[in-house]
Amino acid sequence: MVKVFIDPGHGGNDPGAVGHGLVEKNITLIIAQHLRDHLIKNYQDVSVRMSRNSDQSVSLVERTNNANQWGADLYLSIHVNAGGGHGFESFIYNGQFKNKSKTEQIRSKIHDTIVSNLNWRDRGKKQANFHVLRETRMSAVLTESGFIDHRDDANNLRNSDWLKTIAKNHADGVAHAFNLEKIVHQKIDDPFYRVVSGSFLAEKNARQKVETLKRQGYESYILPHAHQNERYYRVIVGAFRNKSNAEARVKALAQDGFESFIIEV
Repeated sequence: MVKVFIDPGHGGNDPGAVGHGLVEKNITLIIAQHLRDHLIKNYQDVSVRMSRNSDQSVSLVERTNNANQWGADLYLSIHVNAGGGHGFESFIYNGQFKNKSKTEQIRSKIHDTIVSNLNWRDRGKKQANFHVLRETRMSAVLTESGFIDHRDDANNLRNSDWLKTIAKNHADGVAHAFNLEKIVHQKIDDPFYRVVSGSFLAEKNARQKVETLKRQGYESYILPHAHQNERYYRVIVGAFRNKSNAEARVKALAQDGFESFIIEV
């Protein structure tokens, strides 16, 4: 299971860069949410957590501590640039550290995927002494997706489809870097395995469980189920064609403190 910690830059009382009626903290959150969703829905054996899921203030220390404590394999910090430029660039830590060559390889996969598919001006693969790159114990990459104060980049950044495309290419770059296998989406008649993490008589309790799982990086949904004249609300945390993938999800949930079981459909 590859653990990806996604960090939407800024948030709360820190707006980040501002330009052309746009605010960086809002853009980074949208990209990060689409990135999370694309990874979970399209790739196997990946778990995702976010440094923030809303417009909230989170210190740099909190962000890196949370990623370190979780034992993430990748810290991916999402930003938008400013200061009179145009295009895309990425950063890793400029000091010496263990597995720097591995981090460079991961960064290159992500960077090259984004630049080639979005036909963006390539501003280069850079290094810097940023806190989120220096204080993380895993490979850490920071991306700058366009300039909020550049007219053309700003026009793109206010386009929701463009933000989804940025997110998708970040996700695909991560998948290339870690050799993630794509999920084969089942036909309606194909058998598959659902992972269930709770079955509740009260729908509100099921919704609370979904929110708890979401905070831990697991996308889930509620599926009503009738049994012995009672209506239950099951919380589903993944549906898989291969039982081994469902078993891997159960194991990952257990490691994060969630009991679950598999049902065959």
